[in-house]
Amino acid sequence: MPHVTPDPAPALLGLAANPSLPPDLLDRLIALGSRVLACELAERDDLTPTQALALIALDESCAWSLAGTLDPDDLDPAAFPEAALALLNQGHGRPEWSRFLAADPDPTRRARLTDSPDLPADVQHTLSRDEDPDVVEELARVALPELAATLARHPHAAVRAGVAANPATPPSLLASLLTGDGLPPAVRCEVCEREEIPFVHDPSCPRIDCHLPPDAACDGSHQSTVRLTRLRALENPSTPASAAMPFADDPSYLLRCTLATRADLTREAAERLATSSEPGVLGELAANPAISTSLMRTFATSTDPSIRRDLANNPRVPLDVLAALAPTTKLGTTLLPRVAAASPAETETMAASPNPAVRMLVANRRDLPAPIRDALADDPDAKVVKAIAPHPGLSGARLRAMVDAHGARVAAHVASNPDAPSGVLEALATLNPARKALTKIAQHPNATAPALLACLGDAKAGRFAASHPALPPEVILELLTDHEKAEAAAANPSLPPDVMRRIADRTRGDSGRYWAQQ
Repeated sequence: MPHVTPDPAPALLGLAANPSLPPDLLDRLIALGSRVLACELAERDDLTPTQALALIALDESCAWSLAGTLDPDDLDPAAFPEAALALLNQGHGRPEWSRFLAADPDPTRRARLTDSPDLPADVQHTLSRDEDPDVVEELARVALPELAATLARHPHAAVRAGVAANPATPPSLLASLLTGDGLPPAVRCEVCEREEIPFVHDPSCPRIDCHLPPDAACDGSHQSTVRLTRLRALENPSTPASAAMPFADDPSYLLRCTLATRADLTREAAERLATSSEPGVLGELAANPAISTSLMRTFATSTDPSIRRDLANNPRVPLDVLAALAPTTKLGTTLLPRVAAASPAETETMAASPNPAVRMLVANRRDLPAPIRDALADDPDAKVVKAIAPHPGLSGARLRAMVDAHGARVAAHVASNPDAPSGVLEALATLNPARKALTKIAQHPNATAPALLACLGDAKAGRFAASHPALPPEVILELLTDHEKAEAAAANPSLPPDVMRRIADRTRGDSGRYWAQQ
């Protein structure tokens, strides 16, 4: 085996991700004291609680990847508050930690504490009295119903916007937040706290220290925050339809767009929204399964291709309407909801359609009966074959026939098939297909050395091929000296252990000092 002198920086990063890394080398990489390596090592699934604790000692942000590995008994929230927050956020922390973090001097950390599941009621009440309105706003989004009802009357308008986004907020209060009825007016907002009113924020504001949103404005009525509150209430499914539907005539484009997406949209409100000339409103409406079939048929005649695409993605669009849309609308290879829900009889009818655009729609399914799947695989239209090519269960002979009939046009899709045999992948690699096909081949578990070698010449596919376990060891060693592929090669599970040790040994010199500073 030839001696190889790899570049230590990318090679060490690759080793940190290598699933075959020996345990003693894992400890050696941790001992380097590198924050960069620590973040890479934290993504591994073979770490012990002791190793996890050592990694957060290097970089606390690693805890967000290590919450399931860290032992809460070993963690001091005073020493590692960010790690404690990560464990609480993922349901692995101690309840008493939340009380400690509720008094953290960093308001950003207090605000993020509100994302923790099952936050004790006493902690919620502590945070509800926080001096920073951003903290209270974040709490308002998840507060228990009784507390949400209290915060709906908070003097800061932004807190009320948080309450409006909370699905636990009582419906009657959401209606009040939407209309403004029954609540005392807010006293302040982030705009009038910072600027002399009346103030309208310049969307092209040149001040580098300005963090106001582009549409921020306040004339004493906190209008931009009130608009945000209404937007969040309209997005909230708990808001009563009776309070939401009058906004079909609101002058705000954004509010009408949001109303058009509601699942409880009434027929009358939908018809009022349909009179809009704005494609955004009409597109949201066309995609909404709550609209009537007659309105869907009206949208199908639109000259705007984006509206027709939105209608095609409507789960309730009639199949005959979808069939009429298919030839004139670019729908791609994404499986449409209505096609996914088609009955066996509907599926059979679509597969037998004389229109290839309709056959392509059903070919995007991945649960077709074998006779329909195989018939579509033999389709004379390349677009249909591209759509069916990744379907599981296709034989190697059929996949070869696809390539023979349609060449590079279907290569990437055939290479995406999970059952593509090695021989087919080798044939595709020599077909001089598009880069996308080589990338799929390089990631395929059935790829063999000849196919992978053909992928190495491509910049993107080459990095995937360098980490593929079927690549010959001698080629992996050569790639360790390639700046573009060294990291991927070092992450290859087929890399010989003695080479891994040689890479790690180099960290004892200058490269070790380099990594310890990162």
